Amino acid sequence: MREYADRILMHTAVRGSQVDRNKTPISPVLGIVIAAGLAYSFATSTRSVLAEAPNESPTKERLIRLEEVHEHNRTADTYWVFRGDSVYDITDWVPNHPGGEVILRAVGGSLEPYWNIFTIHQKQDVYDILEQYFIGKIDPRDLVDGKAPTGQVEDPFKSDPKRDAALIQHSTRPCNSETPESELGSYITPIEKFYVRNHLWVPDVHDADSHRLTVELYDGEEVEYTVADLRKKFKEYSITATLQCSGNRRSHMTQASRPTTGLQWGVGAISTATWTGVRLRDVLADAGLDVQDPDEDIKHLKFVGAEAYGASIPIDKAIDRHGDVLLVYSMNGQPLPRDHGFPLRALVPGHVAARSVKWLNKIVVSDEESSSQWQRRDYKCFGPNVGASHPDWDAAPAIQETPVQSAITAVRQVKADRLKDSGLARVYGLEEDSVVLEGYAFAGGGRHIVRVDISPDRGRTWMQAQLQEDGAKMGASGSPDDHRAWAWRQWRAVVPATQISGKFCVKATDDSYNVQPDTFEPTYNFRGNLANAWHRVLVSRDDKPVEGQLGK
Repeated sequence: MREYADRILMHTAVRGSQVDRNKTPISPVLGIVIAAGLAYSFATSTRSVLAEAPNESPTKERLIRLEEVHEHNRTADTYWVFRGDSVYDITDWVPNHPGGEVILRAVGGSLEPYWNIFTIHQKQDVYDILEQYFIGKIDPRDLVDGKAPTGQVEDPFKSDPKRDAALIQHSTRPCNSETPESELGSYITPIEKFYVRNHLWVPDVHDADSHRLTVELYDGEEVEYTVADLRKKFKEYSITATLQCSGNRRSHMTQASRPTTGLQWGVGAISTATWTGVRLRDVLADAGLDVQDPDEDIKHLKFVGAEAYGASIPIDKAIDRHGDVLLVYSMNGQPLPRDHGFPLRALVPGHVAARSVKWLNKIVVSDEESSSQWQRRDYKCFGPNVGASHPDWDAAPAIQETPVQSAITAVRQVKADRLKDSGLARVYGLEEDSVVLEGYAFAGGGRHIVRVDISPDRGRTWMQAQLQEDGAKMGASGSPDDHRAWAWRQWRAVVPATQISGKFCVKATDDSYNVQPDTFEPTYNFRGNLANAWHRVLVSRDDKPVEGQLGK
């Protein structure tokens, strides 16, 4: 039956060799990354795969001394773990672990201390798959009160930074929190309100200047830079760019279509900042890459983070002089906060935020994309007919540029006299009680937002919102003729109260005339990625948004 388990576990494909090539000292606490690996690996497709497995006679139970389990640690040829009084041989699975060989810090001992920290493991699907690696029971002579001693492990989250209480929290360990609606109306998002998307804990780096970045060229040659080197050696650039999580508005897809896997974000897994750093293109050229005419076999650029996260982008984006990919050390004029990549992160504007790897410590020039699960599995989309049980992961390309998106972030009723006092009556030619709507619109790939359409009657009639002037500050260039619109556009619309019939809708159009779809069903995918159907807000009879509706 192990071959059936392996079909699931392979979706965490990260090569152990990637960690070896990283040459970054491995802290013992990183062993706890086993939790994240098991969570991702075990939670996908388990029920269907188990149902397919043929009936086999159970493994003959044998008794194993605890001392023998301890011998199958990271120095051995085979790797064992135990849970309760059951022993499992996970040797065949270790090379597929998303954190590479750091999992070896946990073998030879108990899983339970790790699972007590990463409680996502505590569900039947995980237990069922783990049983496929069962090899025996711990000898009763080694049990204390019927249990094997588990020991204690260091909590890797204990040094995580404190977060602003206003952030809308979806998980605490790791932290995943979205920007509150009240802050989505600001062109530049305050640092403390910038949404947080972490896959594991936050690395605790103290000395920014001495932090090392290794650049590995296609021929295997490596060049190292400290952050201090980057600041001193290369010209500094600043751009204003929006980062958007691939799962932004996933909850809307779930509510309007079918269940999706992953964190159920509302409209706030998106934020904008001014980023400062050096051009990746300049660093690669200095390291020895021919950025004018690279070897035709070079297709990708891999990023590796200090906490084992990995992703990659096409080499054409990495070396494009107009692509504005930066190695960033500053955010809104301040040093990068720990939650956002201190001391160094990649910034890949116009692409899904999953490619802007934080806590960056290695870059690899390659002929293939990153083998991490976050490149090969998580951030992909499938057809509406494809379920979580049988996706062909290799058939779907990894998400890079994001589609056109918009959302309503504020709805407020304004009396006629206040409308006049604010000057909006003159701008919109209205002299009656009205409803003011505000929101954002964004398109990936550097495409400009050219129009935002508002409907006060569920899509039967439409009007155009006013794009705010701050949108002219988009990214590295404000010219409407280029494709370097890296930041969102803020918009506002004023609608007479008499025209409202229960629900507002918003849709945006970019300069390639890509338009948001009206419903989620045509673009439904079980991962809930790139949810960008019209945003709808239900309005009550007194012309106020129904409580909680802005996130729907």
